[in-house]
Amino acid sequence: WVELVIMTLGMFVAALGVYFFLIPSKLIVGSITGLSLVISQLLPFISVGNVIFIINAILLVLSFVLIGNEFGAKTVYTALILGPMIDFLGTIFPMSESMFTQHVAGGIITNPWFDLLCFVLILSASQSILFSINASTGGLDILAKIINKYTGVSLGTSVTFAGGAICCTAFAINPPYLVIIGLIGTWMNGLILNHFMLGMNMRNRVFVISKDYERIQDYVINTLRRGVTMHEVIGGFSHQKNVQLEIILTNEELSNFMAFLAKEEIDSFCTTDTVSEVRGLW
Repeated sequence: WVELVIMTLGMFVAALGVYFFLIPSKLIVGSITGLSLVISQLLPFISVGNVIFIINAILLVLSFVLIGNEFGAKTVYTALILGPMIDFLGTIFPMSESMFTQHVAGGIITNPWFDLLCFVLILSASQSILFSINASTGGLDILAKIINKYTGVSLGTSVTFAGGAICCTAFAINPPYLVIIGLIGTWMNGLILNHFMLGMNMRNRVFVISKDYERIQDYVINTLRRGVTMHEVIGGFSHQKNVQLEIILTNEELSNFMAFLAKEEIDSFCTTDTVSEVRGLW
């Protein structure tokens, strides 16, 4: 149920980005939504929401077959609610132009770069949250996940490759400069997604050498509820044997750990570095 709430909120955030920034600017950023905008322009009797629904339904079959039941089941929910959410926002907040459009002396000045930046940031945040619970926003994310699974290419790079191909379909309805803006947006989406994913998976690895290692071990295991790996080490200067503790912690746990060392006045040699991902029980 927690994941269901996360998926719903994540998709609502994505729908806000699509409706308020992508659709009014008519930018075709490399995504299924962008492809849907092209199709709805060529076939005006079909709404953007309906096109998104149809394409996602086809891609969902691929997600079950090529990726797995868990990812497919979660993506069924997220993908099928995006189109209705966009149409719902359209009935509540009708928009005919971008919110960044300015009317000056009877003329109209648009700035698609603002729309692009806002949409990419919002979409990347939504994608990273959903990928972290083995779900996705559907559409392009399904293609990216397939590429990631069978080639090992990172999710951000997969999004860039698949999105770039889709973005090129915009030449059918948009002038070249808008297509180029869309390609830049697709590239930015991949970079920001990789940044968010690394930030969400990143952990701190702590190495501690201390004669009071048993007190530290007890605090980490019984208070922080984390594991400890113990190494026997020999000092290069003193030639004395000692015990080094290796611990993997989150940012909050690292702060608590450092506060514990200071409060208990434990004499130690402590270093930290970052690891991009942790797999297994830690």
